[in-house]
Amino acid sequence: MSSEVPTAYAATSPFEAEQAAGPRRAGHDDGGRRRKLDYPPAPEPLPEPVIDNHTHLDFRDGLVEVSVTEALDAAAAVGVQGAVQVGCDLESSRFTVSAVDADPRLLGAVAIHPNDAPELASEGALEAALDEIAALAAHPRIRAIGETGLDYFRTGPEGREQQHYSFRRHIDLAKRLKLALQIHDRDAHQDVVRLLAEEGAPENVVFHCFSGDEELARICNEQGWYMSFAGTVTFKNADPLRAALSIADRSLLMVETDAPFLTPHPFRGQPNASYLVPYTVRSMAEVLSVDLADFGAQLRRNTEAVYGSWG
Repeated sequence: MSSEVPTAYAATSPFEAEQAAGPRRAGHDDGGRRRKLDYPPAPEPLPEPVIDNHTHLDFRDGLVEVSVTEALDAAAAVGVQGAVQVGCDLESSRFTVSAVDADPRLLGAVAIHPNDAPELASEGALEAALDEIAALAAHPRIRAIGETGLDYFRTGPEGREQQHYSFRRHIDLAKRLKLALQIHDRDAHQDVVRLLAEEGAPENVVFHCFSGDEELARICNEQGWYMSFAGTVTFKNADPLRAALSIADRSLLMVETDAPFLTPHPFRGQPNASYLVPYTVRSMAEVLSVDLADFGAQLRRNTEAVYGSWG
């Protein structure tokens, strides 16, 4: 492990942090405890390059504002050769289209997040938002519709009908445009699987930040759905998640950050970024008892099979 943080992520003053543009992650965790806001040290570079399957470069955290180019340069230095920038509302989806135009190391995904669908529906704005997502998705470097899906953790039963409707519309859009579908699934495994079956899943389905157990992993194996693991698989209390990983079809595995969230152990709670992917890759390889270089090459092939070329 390196003892140094990449230059672009070196801490500055809190005043400078407050001036950073874009949405910002809270400085406290869900329990109200103040988070450590400096970025973790860079990991040892991977022997084979991989791709961060899911990141939010527009979402700020920590004590610095890092540009898209700086973030990707830091990632490349440790063997993360590209990323999928993911939109989850209109603003971030517009950012995604701009970002994929600005740097060839990025491909993109655009969508309305399931937690936003009920609010937009109540305002009478969901249809217009979905229409704009469809227009943005026509960009040639947008290769997925996402993140979409269902979230029963932050949205109660009163919002489920609107979430279901929005998810069905996103499934249809992915199929019409022949794009992958990146799924956000939180406490909703059964309904996510049911709606995919009812609508007919697109050719490529990716469970972003896979949070299921062995049962869901078996369903994904049977259906040929991809499972993208984030830093959560490294957490001390994540034995069920590691059990799911251990039975997952290797040809269906991906890795991601969901940055700036879900920073891998032992840096849980600190800001996350694509340069930290190697910590998660090494943890996954250990769970599977596989050669690190071979595993990295497999992850990259799987990711390119879904999204196509980054070139």
